Amino acid sequence: MKNIENKKEVKALMNVKKVDIIKYLHIAIIIIGSIFVLFPCFHTTLWFDESYSVAIASHPINEIWTIGSHDVHPVLYYIMLHILGIFTNGSILSYRIFSAIPLIILGILGFTHIKKDFGEKVGLIFSFLILFMPVTFVYGGEIRMYTWGMFFITLTAMYAYRIYKSGVSKKNWIIFSIFSLSAAYTHYYGLIAAFVLNISLFLYFLINNVKQRNYEVKYIKYSINLKYSIISAIIQIILYIPWIGAFLSQYSSVSQGFWIKTINIVEMFDFQFTGNLDTRIYITKGISYIFSLIMCIYMIYLFSKHFKEVKPARIAIRTYFLIIILLALISIFTTILYARYLLIITGIFLFALAYVMSKDKSKIRIAIICILIVAMSTAINIDLIKTNYDESNSKPMEYIREDIKPDDIILIDNNGSGFVVAAQFRENKLYFWDRMNWNVEEAYKAYGKTIYNLDNLKDYKGRIWIIGAWKDGFAEEAMKNLGGDIDVLKSEYFGTKYREYQYVITLIERK
Repeated sequence: MKNIENKKEVKALMNVKKVDIIKYLHIAIIIIGSIFVLFPCFHTTLWFDESYSVAIASHPINEIWTIGSHDVHPVLYYIMLHILGIFTNGSILSYRIFSAIPLIILGILGFTHIKKDFGEKVGLIFSFLILFMPVTFVYGGEIRMYTWGMFFITLTAMYAYRIYKSGVSKKNWIIFSIFSLSAAYTHYYGLIAAFVLNISLFLYFLINNVKQRNYEVKYIKYSINLKYSIISAIIQIILYIPWIGAFLSQYSSVSQGFWIKTINIVEMFDFQFTGNLDTRIYITKGISYIFSLIMCIYMIYLFSKHFKEVKPARIAIRTYFLIIILLALISIFTTILYARYLLIITGIFLFALAYVMSKDKSKIRIAIICILIVAMSTAINIDLIKTNYDESNSKPMEYIREDIKPDDIILIDNNGSGFVVAAQFRENKLYFWDRMNWNVEEAYKAYGKTIYNLDNLKDYKGRIWIIGAWKDGFAEEAMKNLGGDIDVLKSEYFGTKYREYQYVITLIERK
């Protein structure tokens, strides 16, 4: 008997030691992963989309709402940036780090929520994938709403599952509703995803409400949750009504000619693993395709081998594809299916991957996959660090900053370089000469005044910064159209590593 008891004690101690190892490994992954995500973030260089976030966030909240209603995204993220800007004096660096925060929080939630609901191994792998998968961390330093949209939808899905699994919890319904509405106000993919999650819960409780009428205890559970799902939906709809007018206006403008013209299935597939886009290649396409294919085959293999054991993963991947199918159906009328926007639902995708990976009995295979992910991410991160911290990036702004005066005005055209300057020198009056007739006057009030010719400046006397790009001849055309007595005070070309933006900065004085 003593031998048996001793063996049980030894086994119990071994289990405790094993649990402690996993616990500390999980904490280490979160710490190292958070540092890894933050490595490329400490710079203030912008590209066009980021410049819009910075520019609109500098306006009061009521103006953000009005201006944002003419953009192609909802405004919660811009309002969050504005509030952050109040405490950081509009620091671009703080805005950039702000985008990494959702990934770090999700990594921590792997240690808390995911671990509690699905076990230590699932939580550990989820934290690892969130912080090290290339598709997430390449956007962890981007001053856009994508990581926050992913955060809100992942939390919405997390609490949707808790509602599905638990009895009746007002707390879960309240938290679910808050994150669902936040997602809808952050990105339209968030709106679609929130709709799918809300309708899925409603249908589940409705169907089981009918099925379980003869089983009083179960029936009460389904009946009360059905009522809560209806109440939650009504409250969310009421709170979204203020944005409905803007949504319809945006949809109308999008349907008349949105910038997304075609659906690229290969790019969408590759993006979910590597973050690669046609406009931004983080890793050579041949390598990225091989990596994505390996990950996809591995995921399919695990699903097929452990199909009956991975119900939460099946629910997650079914929800993920249901959202994409709905987006594809909408795209029949207006093309909105675009790879980069899939980041909003990537948290759901990575949870499914984490869950099936937790069922893999081969530690060697898991180790190989994790090493492959880290190798890919490290290669990409090294490239990001070299690009983001290249000294060429700061030179254009330094060139302007050393000589700009409060009364100087800035003149830009449709080239992205001009908008980057406009966002970083918001104290100076800006004129956007819309030479390509984008017809974005209301949305681009975020930057300043839109003009369609230079007659607006015919009586202006003073200094003008003309911001163009290499070989576009913008400065020459602007001076020709301005006419009058003009002195060119200085002019310089700059090529930068960040997004390979080019600047021709010309300072003139009109007498």
